[in-house]
Amino acid sequence: MSFWEAALLLDRGRITLRQPVRAMREYLLRTGLKEIPVDGEIAVRAVLLNDFHRDPADRLIVATALDGHELMTADESILNWPGDLARLDARV
Repeated sequence: MSFWEAALLLDRGRITLRQPVRAMREYLLRTGLKEIPVDGEIAVRAVLLNDFHRDPADRLIVATALDGHELMTADESILNWPGDLARLDARV
């Protein structure tokens, strides 16, 4: 979901990146990033998030991370969400 969202934002001119999304993904996978498939349980968990904004991509990303993973993000709404989520601030 994160790569889909990054590619979409890049295509719409809302963000800039130092390299293409595909190259960034391939590099991160080679250096240890683990992709987690979105399944039905994650989809249901995304709908049931309390006190979280309505953006479906952010909901799926957070619901995936709630399975015991640490989420790196620069998204302030995710960083400020009061839920029990392990997160790293990518802005620093």
